[in-house]
Amino acid sequence: LMSGSAKASPPLAKPVSKKVTANKNLNGTKSTGKGCKEKKKNGIVVKEKDELKHKRMKTEEHVEQQPKEADIWFDDVDPKDIEAAIGPEAAKIARRNLGLETEQSQSVEQVLVKEKAFDGLTRAVAMDCEMVGVGPKGEDSIVARVSIVNQFGKCVYDKYVKPTEKVTDYRTAVSGIRPQNINTGEDFKTVQKEVAEILKGRILVGHALRNDLQVLLLDHPQKKIRDTQRYKPFKERVKSSSPSLKLLCEKLLNIQVQTAEHCSVGTSSEHPAQSSFSPKHFPSSQ
Repeated sequence: LMSGSAKASPPLAKPVSKKVTANKNLNGTKSTGKGCKEKKKNGIVVKEKDELKHKRMKTEEHVEQQPKEADIWFDDVDPKDIEAAIGPEAAKIARRNLGLETEQSQSVEQVLVKEKAFDGLTRAVAMDCEMVGVGPKGEDSIVARVSIVNQFGKCVYDKYVKPTEKVTDYRTAVSGIRPQNINTGEDFKTVQKEVAEILKGRILVGHALRNDLQVLLLDHPQKKIRDTQRYKPFKERVKSSSPSLKLLCEKLLNIQVQTAEHCSVGTSSEHPAQSSFSPKHFPSSQ
């Protein structure tokens, strides 16, 4: 007999259910162990590969957008500064807006000269002379070529000049002049007269014009001269008391010049005053 104070035996434990073949996640999905997940949606089991889901998530990440042309609106900033601050794409847009983005095969003249511009004489012209050396060491200079362009960069005069003295240094690397160019050139007196006629009453633009006028034995009223080497705002911007044309073009026009033999037609077109400003923007103050 059992004592009445004895407690009843505990109830039997419930049988354990069969194990599920697939592991179930907390979010209601279950993994099949084959790189896929199954998710029940509206009673339909949808399989979703982890790899595809990863790719879809990647596309949702923020992608940095390249600047558009409308975003690059300032035209008074050096494209080099834009490239340093924003990047090469922005600098490319800025150069294109400034008319500086060109094909490698294009010359400086093609960049600066408008193809359909007026090709006659204008109120302002730019002149450049190429010189050769004479004397024992070729240190003295005489004119070998004279080129004049109008204010749109169109060539209105370009002639080689027959030497008046024996040439001892053709300075070809700088001047681009060779014996065959000037041996059949125009007589100096003829060139001098023709140039004087063109310059008469016109604004003359150039770089270190004193040297050009000196070899032509010509004079021109100071109030009609616009010399890029002596223009104070240019000197201040490039921080040089006697800037070269190469420096001015690089800093003010963002173009490279005088990288090979010179051409006086191209040099005339390269003057910052001729390329970027009308005469009213380039006063006679020296």
